[in-house]
Amino acid sequence: MTTARVVVDRDFTVGPVPHRLFGSFVEHMGRCVYTGIYEPGHPSADEQGFRTDVLELVRELGPTVVRYPGGNFVSGYRWTDGIGPVEERPRRLEGAWHTVESNAFGLHEFVAWARTAGVEVMEAINLGTAGVEEARALVEYANHPGGTYWSDLRRRNGAEEPFDIRLWCLGNEMDGPWQIGHKTAEEYGRLAQEAAKAMRLVDNDLELVACGSSNSGMPTFGAWEQTVLSHAYDEVDFISLHAYYQEHEGDVASFLACSYDTDYFIESVVATADAVGAKRKSTKRINLSFDEWNVWYQRGQETDDQLHRLVKQPWREHPRLIEDTYNVTDAVVVGTLLNSLLRHGDRVTVANQAQLVNVIAPIRSEEGGPAWRQTIFHPFAETARLARGQIMRTAITSSQHHSDRFGDVDTVDVACTWDEGTGRLALFLANRGLEEASDVEVVLRGLQAGADGLTGRVLTVPEDGDRFTANTEDAQDRVGLSDLPVDVQDGSVRVSLPPLSWACVEVPVTTA
Repeated sequence: MTTARVVVDRDFTVGPVPHRLFGSFVEHMGRCVYTGIYEPGHPSADEQGFRTDVLELVRELGPTVVRYPGGNFVSGYRWTDGIGPVEERPRRLEGAWHTVESNAFGLHEFVAWARTAGVEVMEAINLGTAGVEEARALVEYANHPGGTYWSDLRRRNGAEEPFDIRLWCLGNEMDGPWQIGHKTAEEYGRLAQEAAKAMRLVDNDLELVACGSSNSGMPTFGAWEQTVLSHAYDEVDFISLHAYYQEHEGDVASFLACSYDTDYFIESVVATADAVGAKRKSTKRINLSFDEWNVWYQRGQETDDQLHRLVKQPWREHPRLIEDTYNVTDAVVVGTLLNSLLRHGDRVTVANQAQLVNVIAPIRSEEGGPAWRQTIFHPFAETARLARGQIMRTAITSSQHHSDRFGDVDTVDVACTWDEGTGRLALFLANRGLEEASDVEVVLRGLQAGADGLTGRVLTVPEDGDRFTANTEDAQDRVGLSDLPVDVQDGSVRVSLPPLSWACVEVPVTTA
């Protein structure tokens, strides 16, 4: 048996839970759009071709903002291809994923889908093969009321009112050699600065995200952020981070502890951004947009040499690409990554799990068939549902175990929020241990726990399974949430976490 002691003090908070922390991502890649969110011939499709079975799962998942249309795709994308009558839209060879893009789904369709789903649009612009003029025109098309060429074209295309998109990404992963239009930090920093200036001259009320490093292992990490922000600091509001994790050669302990890398990544970018601001003697603070993150088993699939692999394939429309099937271990890791984002919610105020449907996604669907929840769906949905009010600064003393990559790590991982208005404390807990349960005591200071309405839910290995057990089309609910006993003793919340588990606990509290 392992143990952990967590202290939560009413007066020690990180900041409010950012509404946009629970975002997702839709890219024109694989089957995320076509046969994912959009399939006109599906039995559940509405009059706009949106799969309503997928929409129901999206609403249950609870994303608040969705990034679109990429991703690597956006660096070669002409946004004008996706507007106007569908039958007149051009078919293009799409280089990022070596596919044929029909452009049957574009900006108008995505905005309509987002409104139907109840999510905010986060629009990415092409700074790979396009530039300042295309960015400026897109903002005018999307946000200007009318009376100009681009805004009147939007109205002729059926959208009388502006789309009113506030949040924009200035390109995607421009530090990566795999990116179409890859640039040095100097080249990108200047381009981002000028694109941002031009966009704000059309609509000054925008929030802009500059591209940061594609992962913490990039050879340019740190120097990239410093250079880009030295140019664009005054023009942008966010710098982005991307990170994907997988289990390597059976090193499950390091995989389960990968949120240590997330913590390091976030804190390093914060330090770099603040150093640039200090050098400029600026009172402005750059926040972080962690706009791609997830578990992704890249080994044997599209890796850094993805272009060389993909070009050997025939040109296809929406082929199956990186449709990872997630297991119990992956779900626990996703829970810890969400905890890391929450713990840094004072600076990470936008985050997007990649992607929403089919492509490394919490939701899977089949063409003409069903849609279902993957294991990683559950920690995201519950955290998005329960995390409200203030993020609490937790102090934890936990049993530890060794990992090859990170050394000794805490067996128990935790994040916590408190909503004073509803009187609910939410605990998000993970047991990284594979063999032993962990007894967790949560000591509350300045808060008094009640027993009425105390609830716990846990995701762990099913009785007839192992850590590799997953949900599939034939067994869609094999891994899910079950009740977890929770007790209050002497003012402390006590719970026993099964081996390899993620849990959420709701505690009714009053101020003491």
